[in-house]
Amino acid sequence: MSRPHVVIVGAGFAGYRAARTVARLTRNRADVTLLNPTDYFLYLPLLPQVAAGILEARRVTVSLPGTLHGVRMVLGEADHVDLDGRTVHYSDPEGGIGTLNYDRLVLCVGSVNKLLPIPGVAEHAHGFRGLPEALYLRDHVTRQVELAAGEDDPKACAARCTFVVVGAGYTGTEVAAQMQLLTDRLARRHPLPAGFRPRWMLLDVAPRVLPEMDERLSRTADRVLRARGVDVRMGTSVKEATHDGVLLTDGEFVASRSLVWCVGVRPDPLVEAVGQPLEKGRLIVDPYLQVPGRPEVFGCGDAAAVPDLEQPGKFTPMTAQHAWRQGRVAAENVAASLGLGRRRRAYRHRDLGFAVDLGGIQAAANPFGIPLSGPAAGAVTRGYHLAALPGNRVRVAADWLLDAVLPRQGVQLGLVRSWSVPLDTASPELARVPGGPERVGAPERPDGPEQTPGSERAGGPDRAEAAKQAGAAEPGGAPPARGRGDHPAPGPVKRTDAPDHPAPGPVRRTDPPDPAAG
Repeated sequence: MSRPHVVIVGAGFAGYRAARTVARLTRNRADVTLLNPTDYFLYLPLLPQVAAGILEARRVTVSLPGTLHGVRMVLGEADHVDLDGRTVHYSDPEGGIGTLNYDRLVLCVGSVNKLLPIPGVAEHAHGFRGLPEALYLRDHVTRQVELAAGEDDPKACAARCTFVVVGAGYTGTEVAAQMQLLTDRLARRHPLPAGFRPRWMLLDVAPRVLPEMDERLSRTADRVLRARGVDVRMGTSVKEATHDGVLLTDGEFVASRSLVWCVGVRPDPLVEAVGQPLEKGRLIVDPYLQVPGRPEVFGCGDAAAVPDLEQPGKFTPMTAQHAWRQGRVAAENVAASLGLGRRRRAYRHRDLGFAVDLGGIQAAANPFGIPLSGPAAGAVTRGYHLAALPGNRVRVAADWLLDAVLPRQGVQLGLVRSWSVPLDTASPELARVPGGPERVGAPERPDGPEQTPGSERAGGPDRAEAAKQAGAAEPGGAPPARGRGDHPAPGPVKRTDAPDHPAPGPVRRTDPPDPAAG
């Protein structure tokens, strides 16, 4: 008798823990396969510290083959899930296609940047969901300060030194806090003309910073940000984005070359094509994390609408804490359904509190409901991250120590280009490359052998056409000419730009908008 096959799609917080727990519970009595576009698990809460230059990029990545023993890893992105045929169709990083058969399926595909129908945002803003976006933002901010230091035009200098972050939730608050400290350090090394100082703005339509968290944490974060000079504007957002700046909803136009989009996330478009009931784009599951009517299919993490048994009638929010715990429960229930583990159990949770790192020794935390701020909260926050990290703890602690005693390196490597990290991508964990497949919408089921392996999920053009629409090159060629401020070179994969090409204008993209935006 053949061993049952468990396929897990996605290696975020939910998928990583599900794979680790299933392998431990089944003890080689089942084949476990993890499908993921990268060979690492990304610890998202520390991503702002990567952008700020505190941590190196590999510190927040945990090797999947190195830590998930007994799990077979397959590099690729799921293109279609055939529930009736019990198969998952996927594309690998080089455009090849493959199929995985399963006896149990766990969908943990996570979330992507949330888009709003605001003119210019898809073309001129960048999100903060993946490692490429963090690396790009670090280079971009460094470049803007360095260019501003050599500007003769005061208006151009002010625009380069103005950075706008939209979304005052967990991510946006940490990005503004960490990056403001970075630009102050850069400005000390590259004195700005006429006494200019880098200016950070944090916008949100909510009435306060961190609106989803305890009000005491909100007040602490607001106080720290304003003390550092961050322009915090609640009840305000972006009405229109242009190459030269942003028009705010209160009528003010802010000249800026930098727009960071942190307004929230939406479920991965893959779940829309599964053909099962959804709740605001999330796959509806029962308290046991099973899809109703499909007992062999489980869902957890950001892409699953999990009933909140502590608040009847509601669903658990899209947070890393919930995803991490749901991954374990899903794995236990998978093992139970195969007769290889304990009895299945419903997902219940208890709020352990939240922690927000505000840079330096400042933080806001409420572990077990106890409000903390300042150095005490900073110690709790970093201790929590070290405990939650599945690996690299010594390296992360070493980077923190070095950052405390040594000056931070303020250099731009230019490895990630503006056009390769668009806001309107369904794969923020991957930097776009010329001619590469790009997930831009919900997947489409292949209808026959003529279906292009890398075609759009929404049933649009084939891969080459999608690449042209996105501003990339056709396979084997260089990206087309762009407007000023763009990057004609495909970054680290292949350089085709002339050596004397002018420096790019980063977060402000001027390449044609992707038709799939929004």
